Amino acid sequence: MISAINQIELRHFRYFHVLAEELHYRKASEKLFISQSALSQQIKQLEDLLEVTLFDRNNKKVVLSVAGHALRKDVRQLLNKLHLTLENVELFKQGSQGEMVIGFVESAMETVVGPAMDQMSKEQPHIRFELIELTSKDQIKAMEYRELDIAFLRSNVDLENMHVKMVYEEPFMVVLPEDHPITATKITDLSILKDDIFILYPEDESQLYYQQVISLCAEHDFLPRVYHKAIHPTTIMRMVKSGMGVSILPSSISQKPFPGTKNIVLDNYPNRTRIFAVWNQENENKFLQDFLNLL
Repeated sequence: MISAINQIELRHFRYFHVLAEELHYRKASEKLFISQSALSQQIKQLEDLLEVTLFDRNNKKVVLSVAGHALRKDVRQLLNKLHLTLENVELFKQGSQGEMVIGFVESAMETVVGPAMDQMSKEQPHIRFELIELTSKDQIKAMEYRELDIAFLRSNVDLENMHVKMVYEEPFMVVLPEDHPITATKITDLSILKDDIFILYPEDESQLYYQQVISLCAEHDFLPRVYHKAIHPTTIMRMVKSGMGVSILPSSISQKPFPGTKNIVLDNYPNRTRIFAVWNQENENKFLQDFLNLL
């Protein structure tokens, strides 16, 4: 079969497809602009390479064999894919086809990435997006290797040839188990949580974000008792629901309510967490600037 892969050409499948549609050698050969004998030779060659019979022939008609029926579906998909590929190449030549690879932390999707991506899809419907959810630390590494066109993270990085822009700012919120004794809709003094166990985002994944949370607590004369750490906000919310502790997260996470928890947004505090867009100044993706304009 390996030798067959090396010998089969696209014309074999094209000839097979037309004959499978027409089930008539003369009509198929006229459609392909070749002689009937040439078509017959090409089909026989394909059958020899695949070591199967694709058509059952007699003096009256030509019909697909069981193997022919199975191949017909795959060949149709192959030819359709080829047609789509050629269309995409033509669109790219016209400047209306392209791709962007976007890295993001989970909390950036609803607030920044999603809305910008939705708008750009309306204005340039042929563009394709590849979305890769990564920690801030892994996004920085991916940007250094030029694996992303743009990254959205909660770290204000300083990398060579990288442009950094703050694109979103929001207050923090305290996440508590549903049965936590604190019931107020506001917390005037965060030290009320000094005896609670905390679940936080790991420091080595985003030092800036972690230090912001620690500083927020320190301003109220306590350091959080961090017993657990988790990368994804949804994981942290689930741990809070299970009674493993409390947490401090970006307030935008509350846009997706998590059963079994309650959130208190610290909008009366000056402390804010920010999302930064990071991209390489030498990136030649022509759609990058259009995307940046939408942020």
